[in-house]
Amino acid sequence: MSDAAEANESTGDDAKTERERIREQKRRELEARLGDALDEGAGTETGDGGAATPDEPIHVNGPDELQRTVDEHDVVLVDCYADWCGPCQMMEPTIEALAAESDAAIAKVDVDANQAVAQQLGARSIPTLVLFAGGEAVDRFVGAQDRATLESAINEHAA
Repeated sequence: MSDAAEANESTGDDAKTERERIREQKRRELEARLGDALDEGAGTETGDGGAATPDEPIHVNGPDELQRTVDEHDVVLVDCYADWCGPCQMMEPTIEALAAESDAAIAKVDVDANQAVAQQLGARSIPTLVLFAGGEAVDRFVGAQDRATLESAINEHAA
């Protein structure tokens, strides 16, 4: 193996390791900021008999899973993303925090692995976020969004 090939392989491994380290650090920071909220009632029952709101994003792998998720929860924010997308990576901590702290179920759709679902949701660019309330799409956001905007939309439809 040439020195250049070894350097490229090492650089790829270093980048992956660095990305994992940053994700772990962000996860710890989020847990510290949330305190005991993750342990106490983050996955509570909804008032009208709906399914418990999960405190982590739901990874959707097909149209049936998307429909089931939308049917099971009163309010669902669907995040259409791709692993290689910079703005999607920037949104990841916000999406994780919303899953842990909001009254909405958060669903994630990898557009590369689930092109049919992305097409069904009308995701022509990423990130695209679609908010469902009562089983119907009620709002759509294209591009990176700040947390306050998404929280406001969720709260508006969760009431």
